[in-house]
Amino acid sequence: MEIDFDATDNVSDFVTVPAGTYLCRIAEVRPGTTRSGDERWSLRLVVAEGQHVGKQAAWDSLVFSTRGRARARLVFAALGLPANGRVQVDARDLEGKEALVQVRPAEYAAPSGETIRRNEVPYDGYRAVPAESGGGPAQPAVRAPRKAKTTDGAVDPDQIPF
Repeated sequence: MEIDFDATDNVSDFVTVPAGTYLCRIAEVRPGTTRSGDERWSLRLVVAEGQHVGKQAAWDSLVFSTRGRARARLVFAALGLPANGRVQVDARDLEGKEALVQVRPAEYAAPSGETIRRNEVPYDGYRAVPAESGGGPAQPAVRAPRKAKTTDGAVDPDQIPF
């Protein structure tokens, strides 16, 4: 057998959690702009509970263009932020917010020719954390029972009530 220990794979793998749906917290928001000049917020999503707690689930972006507005509305609604009418929201308002987020691995070729693997969030990959009413409007909402989790910390899709 012949092995070249000096050979390197031309792949950078940044997948830190397996594909699935996780309770994620927005740990960081980086405001910026797209190449076409539209405002973009990059969101760092971190797993908030389960086996992979504290691991980065994915980076995702919200683009505030005419075309991107529909997805921004979906994400804001899942995070419990205002998603109708004219609203004033700062990037820091998203930090610390939680939602159920679906992640899946994706690959792309970098300009250098290197293959990059990372997790991505699908267009409709955000869902609000289910809440129980708890006895009236004066009671704060609480999370759904934890039995919806699988052994690896992912949310069992059959247990999500939507």
